[in-house]
Amino acid sequence: MLKVERLNAWYDRSHVVQDISFEVKAGEIVTLMGRNGAGKTTTLRTIMGLVGKRSGSVVFNGAECLASPPHARFHLGLAYVPEDRRIVPGLTVRENLQLGVIAKAGRSQMAEMIDEIATIFPRLKERLDQDGTSMSGGEQQMLAIARAMMARPKMILLDEPSEGIMPILVDEMFVLFRKMKAQGTTILLVEQNVERALSISDRAYILDQGEIVHTGDAQALLADTEIQEKYCAV
Repeated sequence: MLKVERLNAWYDRSHVVQDISFEVKAGEIVTLMGRNGAGKTTTLRTIMGLVGKRSGSVVFNGAECLASPPHARFHLGLAYVPEDRRIVPGLTVRENLQLGVIAKAGRSQMAEMIDEIATIFPRLKERLDQDGTSMSGGEQQMLAIARAMMARPKMILLDEPSEGIMPILVDEMFVLFRKMKAQGTTILLVEQNVERALSISDRAYILDQGEIVHTGDAQALLADTEIQEKYCAV
């Protein structure tokens, strides 16, 4: 579903992502691992078209899209949930969810789509008429993911979804990711909680100083504490 080849990305003169190649197959959960500053978030942002200076190839669902603007990739079925969530102040949970609907045809089925999403996210179902920014950080993270799911994406990029969230909501969130996969959503995940991420993933790639230094089966990497300590320990 996603094939990245010789991808490079820069912020000003800083060469953050350096000639990396990897792929994500339909129906997989794949995790990008590495220490802070390794280039994981920049990789997601480049795939989504949010980094200006870039080179290489990003093929999503058969379409080359490196030069496409972010909204074009979104219309192809690629969604992105950034670490900072970006819940719109002054809008209710329901209204934030409505922002995720991009197809004109979907707007006539808005109520049904919100009901469908609410069954996956029971915490949000109880808060549909509450201001989105008045919820806890974990609930806002769920709202950001649910809003992306309203577009019915083929694939979703998740950047540090458990950052700053209480453990009980982290538990719920990783159960949710399994549900999303079971329903056919492909996930590319950047996550600080390596053990949690690997436990639900099929495969993983490890980045170090902007380069992919190791790749493997998620369960094998979960058992390899030496690799984790070398490249992922804070």
